[in-house]
Amino acid sequence: MFQYTYNSPIGELLITYNNTHILGLHFDKSPTLEHLHNDIIHNCKAQLDAYFSGDLKDFDLPLHTPGTAFQQATWRALTQIPYGKTLSYKGMAEAINNPKAARAIGNANNKNPIAVIIPCHRVITHDGGLGGFGGGLDKKIWLLEHEKNSLS
Repeated sequence: MFQYTYNSPIGELLITYNNTHILGLHFDKSPTLEHLHNDIIHNCKAQLDAYFSGDLKDFDLPLHTPGTAFQQATWRALTQIPYGKTLSYKGMAEAINNPKAARAIGNANNKNPIAVIIPCHRVITHDGGLGGFGGGLDKKIWLLEHEKNSLS
């Protein structure tokens, strides 16, 4: 496993990867492993650059996200929320055919290993509140505003 610190408009993002997949993208964590330039990290950096410039709406990267079956279903559903849109935790629960799992959706989102690329920032509360975000609410607000503004 390798790590790369990507400088984004919302701060440093730590990308973990191997020779075949992106394994993680986390906020404000210092790298501890060596960096290897390969196609995986090159493509990830290019797509993040395009996302942050407003030119990329959908990531196309090989991801490896170990987790429970429920977490996997939640993370897949996150990738189906359109760019610039939001969905409530309840709506997410309904999307994975588990309508009573809104709280569990929040827990799965908190465990999302690949922030931004797997867009957990697009999930809000049923009344339109922001809910939580592992990177901090300031980053969630920035990401939501960035996507909204890139659509106009």
